[in-house]
Amino acid sequence: MCLSSYKKHILDVNRIMRHVIVALIGTVTLFTVILSIVPPTDRDSLTHHLFIPKLYIQQGGIHEIPDIAFSYYPMNLELLYLIPLSFGNDIIPKYIHFLFALLTALLIYRFLKPRTSTNIALFGSLLLLSTPIVVKLSTTAYVDLGLMFFSTASLLLILRWLESDAKRHLILAGICCGLAAGTKYNGIVSIIVLSLLLPIFSIHRQNRAPGSDRKALAAGCIFLLCALLTFSPWMVRNFIWTGNPIYPLHDTLFNSVTSHNTHSISEAAPSDSPSPTMNPFVFRRLAYQEPWWQTMLLPVRFFFEGRDDDPRYFDGKLNPFLLILPLLAFLYPPTTRQARHKRQFLMAFSLLLFLFTFFQQVPRIRYIIGVVPPLVLLSAYGLHQTLSASAAGTSLKNHPISRSLVAVCAIGALAYNLQYLSSQFTLIKPLTYITGKVSREQYITSYRPEYPAIQFINQLQQPIKTLAIFLGNRGYYFDTPVVFDLQNNRSTLLELTKHSADGQHMYKALTARQITHLIIRFDLFEQYVQQNLSPVETNRLSKFFQEHTRLVFSKNNHGVFLLQEPK
Repeated sequence: MCLSSYKKHILDVNRIMRHVIVALIGTVTLFTVILSIVPPTDRDSLTHHLFIPKLYIQQGGIHEIPDIAFSYYPMNLELLYLIPLSFGNDIIPKYIHFLFALLTALLIYRFLKPRTSTNIALFGSLLLLSTPIVVKLSTTAYVDLGLMFFSTASLLLILRWLESDAKRHLILAGICCGLAAGTKYNGIVSIIVLSLLLPIFSIHRQNRAPGSDRKALAAGCIFLLCALLTFSPWMVRNFIWTGNPIYPLHDTLFNSVTSHNTHSISEAAPSDSPSPTMNPFVFRRLAYQEPWWQTMLLPVRFFFEGRDDDPRYFDGKLNPFLLILPLLAFLYPPTTRQARHKRQFLMAFSLLLFLFTFFQQVPRIRYIIGVVPPLVLLSAYGLHQTLSASAAGTSLKNHPISRSLVAVCAIGALAYNLQYLSSQFTLIKPLTYITGKVSREQYITSYRPEYPAIQFINQLQQPIKTLAIFLGNRGYYFDTPVVFDLQNNRSTLLELTKHSADGQHMYKALTARQITHLIIRFDLFEQYVQQNLSPVETNRLSKFFQEHTRLVFSKNNHGVFLLQEPK
C-alpha cells in the first residue's frame, strides 16, 4: 500500500511539473510575441535582412546590388520576408524568424520524448526557447534561427539514419543542411562538420564490418551531394554575378570581378584596431589588451561573460548551465552502445562547429547558434540519466550528484534565462508602443536618432540620391536611393577631400555620381575628420561645406545637406 501511494505521489508530482513547464513555455512564447510587436530597429535588420528585400520590391525583382556586399549573401529567409514587406508590414518578419525557434523546440521535444520522458522533453524545449541568445534573436528579423532550425533538423535526421539506415533520412539531412547554408553562410560549416562526422560514426555503427568503409564513404557523398545541390541556386547566382560562388567569402581563391566593393559595417570611426579577420586570440590580445590566460579561456568565457551589443563580450548572451549540464550526459553513461554513440555524435558536432566558427570569424555568440540545440539535448540527456541513476539507487559514493543538485541546476538554468527575458521589457519597451503612448515614428527615433532626418529626405521632391555618412549602413527606412560613405573602412567624402584640389572638384565628383544630398552624423564625422585629415585638408573640407552645401535639416545630432553650386 505504501509503495502504491508512493508511485501515485510520483505521478502527481510529474503531472504538476508537466503543467508548470507547459505554462512556462506558453509564458516565454507570449512574452516573445509581445517583445516582437515593435517596429524593427536592430542593426542587421536595417542594413541587410529587411533592407535588401525592400530594394528587390522597389526594383520589381532580385537584382545585383554591387554597392552592398550583404546582397550577395544567401537569402532563404529573406525571400519569406519579401511577402509581408510587399504588403508594407515589417513586423511579421520577426514572427517568421521566431517561428523557426518554435520549430526547433518542437524538434527537440519530438526527439527527446521517446528517448527520455515527456517532462524532460518539455524541459529541453523550454531551455532552448528561453536561452538568452535565442530570446534576443526571436525578437529580430534576422536569419540565425532559421540556420539553427535547418542545422538541427539535419543533425537529428543523421541520428535517425544511424538508427534506421533509411536512405530518406540521409537525403533529407543533406537537404536540410543545404537549406541551412542557403540561409546563412555559417551553414557551410555545418555541411563540413557533418560530412566529416557521418562516415566516422557510420563505420563505428557497423563495428567495422567488411565493406563498412565503402558504405560509410558512399553515405557521406550522398549527404554532401544533397546539401550542395540544395545550396547551389545561391552559388550559381553569385558565380554568374562575381565569378565566386560564395562571394564575398574567400574571394582571392576565385576569379571574381574585382570591381565589386564591400562596405564596412562598423558605425564607429575606423581606428588602429587590428583586422578582425586575423586569429581571434591575436585580435583580442591586440585590441583589448587581454592577458594571455583570459585569451586562452575564450571558449569558456562565451558561456559566462556574454553581453548584448558589446563586441568585446561576444555581442550576445548564453547560459553557463549549457556548459555544465551536458557533462552529466557522460557522468552517467547510457547502457546501450547506440545511445552512447548519439551522445558522442552530439558532443563532437558541438565542439567542431564551435571551433570551426570560432577560428574563422570574430567571436560572436550568434555565429555559434548551431551548437545551442545539441547542447540542450545533451543537457536533457544528462538530467535524465542522473535522475534515472538516482531512482535506481545507484551508489552516491561513485556518483556524487544527487537529485537535489540536479533540481538546483535545472531551476538555476531556467531562472537565469527567465531573468534575461524579463530584462528585455526594460530594453525594448514594447508596452509603451502597444498602449499608444508613443507612435511608430517616436519609437523608431528613440532607438535610431537618424530617423527624422531620413523622414525629411523621404519627403523631398524626386529625383534625389543621398550619400549617408556614418549611419552604420542602415538603409531600410530610406525610400529614396542611398549610397553609404564608408567603403572598406575608408570614407568616400574624405578620400575626395584628400585627392581634390578644391571644393569645386569635390562637388563635381559627387554630382557626377548623381549625389544630391548628404546626411551626416555629426559627432562621428567630426571625430573622423580630426583623426584622419591634415589641417590643410580640414580647411579644404570646411570650404566645401561653406560654398557647395546648404544645411536644410538638423535634429538629434544628424543633419541633411543639399549640394549646390556656389552663389
